[in-house]
Amino acid sequence: EKVTLVVDGTRFAVNPQIFTAHPDTMLGRMFGPGREYNFTRPNEKGEYEIAEGISSAVFRTVLDYYKTGIINCPDGISIPDLRDTCDYLCINFDFNTIKCQDLSALLHELSNDGAHKQFDSYLEELILPIMVDSARKGERECHIVVLTDEDTVDWDEDHPPPMGEEYSQILYSSKLYRFFKYIENRDVAKAVLKERGLKNIRIGIEGYPTCKEKVKRRPGGRSEVIYNYVQRPFIQMSWEKEEGKSRHVDFQCVRSKSLTNLVSVGDDVSEDHEVIMHHPPQVDELDRL
Repeated sequence: EKVTLVVDGTRFAVNPQIFTAHPDTMLGRMFGPGREYNFTRPNEKGEYEIAEGISSAVFRTVLDYYKTGIINCPDGISIPDLRDTCDYLCINFDFNTIKCQDLSALLHELSNDGAHKQFDSYLEELILPIMVDSARKGERECHIVVLTDEDTVDWDEDHPPPMGEEYSQILYSSKLYRFFKYIENRDVAKAVLKERGLKNIRIGIEGYPTCKEKVKRRPGGRSEVIYNYVQRPFIQMSWEKEEGKSRHVDFQCVRSKSLTNLVSVGDDVSEDHEVIMHHPPQVDELDRL
């Protein structure tokens, strides 16, 4: 028995038994014992149209896995495309499965997998407790600066750094600092946070003041503290929808002239001094409920 698979307009006639030998893959489930219960049905010609969006050249390469257990990626096949196809067909993408000449591209994909798992661990262990602490204080977003274990922060209480750093949360973790040094890891971390439903995510490197370097005396006796700044990773995110930041009632008031003597204003107020409301107050959703 052979079945015909149609991928990207190309027909592949294959024995379905090669798929059932790998029951954990998508094609193994399609043509396995529960075949009659599968959602994928043949068309009027008895052919199976599958893998929409995957090129026939990549699919032909992936078919080697069902015959030999190894995918030998030829020149001209994109490793990211091959990765997407393996994910679609539920085939493990690792160094035991993929053999190719472009080791840089292969290791890049494997690094992305490792970074994804690593950041999941960092998120639960290091970052989430800080976010929960901010939420309990009524905050709607969090700004975390990642310092190394050896960094020390010593600010002058009378002259703190004038950039709003007092609103940042400090996380001492040399391992997370090393993780964020790579822009590829920062991209993976941003994707993970998006998957977890967070909004307005920013991850990068910024200067952070650690300790005062010197004090300058300005004319008039005013002193200015110069701080030592170090370049450290930061991560900023919000757990609220952007459109939900402002729910105030908007009034616009217009007066033709100012009232200089309130005592002289009696019960009869002239039309010139009336307050005109241009926008009706908005009804909050909770009030409506």
